[in-house]
Amino acid sequence: MAMQLTQKSALDSPAIPDRLYFKIGDVARICQLETYVLRFWETQFPQLKPNKSGTGQRLYRRRDVELALRIKHLVHIEGYTLAGARQVLGQRRTSPQPAPHLEFQADPQSQLPLPAAASAQPLSGQTLEAVAATLAQARAELREIASLLASPDPQPSRRRSRLVTMPPAPDSLFPL
Repeated sequence: MAMQLTQKSALDSPAIPDRLYFKIGDVARICQLETYVLRFWETQFPQLKPNKSGTGQRLYRRRDVELALRIKHLVHIEGYTLAGARQVLGQRRTSPQPAPHLEFQADPQSQLPLPAAASAQPLSGQTLEAVAATLAQARAELREIASLLASPDPQPSRRRSRLVTMPPAPDSLFPL
């Protein structure tokens, strides 16, 4: 019975050779898929982006192979649709470890909240509404800065000639 479990787990997660790059045929063999499936998955999953060589050959890294195996597991074993698998992979990427809870205290110079651990003073009864208002103000200021950076700067037009005209020398072989 123990032998069957180890064989089953070996079939579930195939061994990935220790190499820097894998060609699409190698990845197809490891994942036991056709190459056109991998090419299609590249269009459906933005995380699956193999590098391309100078000749256009797809070069997968180890993380790409692991991602292809994960997609295969989600679609073929767990029964997800491609959209569902994309959503599961997106959630894992965007929701890392939960951040520790921080209490905020206002900084008198910048009028922005600072983590209470960053200051030596204890939290002085600042309410959640005050923190939310300060964050809203900071967001508004950041949006204003972003709009200023996004607007095109009027450049003064300076017309400079690229050629310098020189008067012909009297003893020149090629008079102008």
